[in-house]
Amino acid sequence: MQHNKEMENLLSGLMVLDLADEKASFCSKLLADMGASVIKVEKPAGDSSRKIGPFWKNLPHPERSLFFSYNNTNKRGITLNLEHSAGKKIFLKLVQKADVIVETFPPGYLKELDIDFEVLRKVNPRLILVSVTGFGQSGPRINYKTCDLVVSAYGGQMYVCGSHDSSPLKAFGEQSYYTSSLYAAIGVLLGLRKRSLTGRGEHIDLSAQEAVVSTLEHVMVRFFYEHVIPKRTNTVYWNRSFCILPCKDGHILMTPFQHWESLIGWLATENMAEDLEDKRWLNQDYRLSHLDHIIEVLQRWTRSHTTRELFHLGQLMGFPWAPVQSPKDILKCPQLKARRFFIDVDHAEFGTSVRYPYLPYKSSRFFRKQIKRAPSRGQDNHQIYREELGLSEKDLEELVSMGAI
Repeated sequence: MQHNKEMENLLSGLMVLDLADEKASFCSKLLADMGASVIKVEKPAGDSSRKIGPFWKNLPHPERSLFFSYNNTNKRGITLNLEHSAGKKIFLKLVQKADVIVETFPPGYLKELDIDFEVLRKVNPRLILVSVTGFGQSGPRINYKTCDLVVSAYGGQMYVCGSHDSSPLKAFGEQSYYTSSLYAAIGVLLGLRKRSLTGRGEHIDLSAQEAVVSTLEHVMVRFFYEHVIPKRTNTVYWNRSFCILPCKDGHILMTPFQHWESLIGWLATENMAEDLEDKRWLNQDYRLSHLDHIIEVLQRWTRSHTTRELFHLGQLMGFPWAPVQSPKDILKCPQLKARRFFIDVDHAEFGTSVRYPYLPYKSSRFFRKQIKRAPSRGQDNHQIYREELGLSEKDLEELVSMGAI
C-alpha cells in the first residue's frame, strides 16, 4: 500500500457502492470520511433525497439540496438504472470491484431484479451487503411503508419526547435515520473485521426500528425491571437529576439536587433561597416529592442571571451545567472553534463556500484532512465508466440513449 498523504486514511483502498437514500446515506458518508472510496449510485433522474430541503437560497432544485450535500460529501457520483438489463450488467461489473454495498430498497426488491445477496456473493464472495430498512428483512411488518416519523413513533422514541400535558413529539431532524446510519457504519466495520478472519463477506440486515429502540436506555430498562412506563417530563430529566430552566438570555441545563447544600448556599448569598434553607429540604425523598416547588424557586433565581454566568460559576463549583445553545451559539462556540470542528467546503456552483460540521474525533493520521462537496448528478460517469470499467465513448452514448445510465 502507498504511504502518501492520500493513502493515510483508515479505510483507504476500500470501495463502497452507495445505493442508499436518506435512510442511510449518512452511513456511507461516515465511511467516506474515514477514507473509503464511495460511489453514490443514483437513478438517471437522481436520488430522491435531492428533493429534501433546506435548499440553498431557499430555491428548490436537485442540485441545491443542503440535506443531500451534507450527507454525500467525499463521495463520487454516477447514474445507473438497475432495472435496465444493460444497467444491471454494469452494476455487476462494479460489484466485482466493490467491498461494501449500502442499500435501502424495500425488502425483496433486489431479489426481483435478480441481484440479491445470494447472486451478488457469487459474483464477489468477499462482498459485504448492508440493507437498512424500516423494519428489517423478516417479520410481519417488513412490507409496511416507513419514514423517519414512522420509525420514531413505532420505535418508541416519540412516546417519551415532549410535554406530559401534550401529544408526543418527534425528535428534531432525521434522528431515527442518523441512528440507523451509525449502527450500519459500525456493522460495516465489524463485517470487515470478520472478513479479515474468514475471507468471506456477509449480508447485514439492519432494522431502523430496532436501532431506535436500542437507544431508549432508561425507557426499556425501567420497564423490564420496574414495570414502569416513563412519562414525558417536560424540561425535567426522567430521573429528575437534570432540568432546563429559563435565564435572562436563554436556558440553562442544571442539576437541582446535586450538592444540594452548596447550591442553596449560593442562592442564599443572593437572598433568593426563600424557604429552601429549611432543614426539611435536606431530606432527599422530601425534595423529590416537592420538586415543583423547588423548580419554582430555582426559576426565579435563574431568571436573574445570564446563561454565561451560571454556566461558568456552576462549572467552577463542580456542577455539570451547560447553556442550551442555539445553532447560532454553536457556530460561535469557543470550544468548537478551538478544535476546528467546522470546515468550509467550496461550492463553485453556489459561487461561495458552505460551512459543514467536521469529524467529531481527532487523530494525527488515518482520517481525511478535508471535505469534498457532494457530487452533482452523474458527475463521475465518465471517469468511472470510461477510465475504470473501460467502456468506450460510444458505449456511454448508447447507454444514455437506452436509459441505462
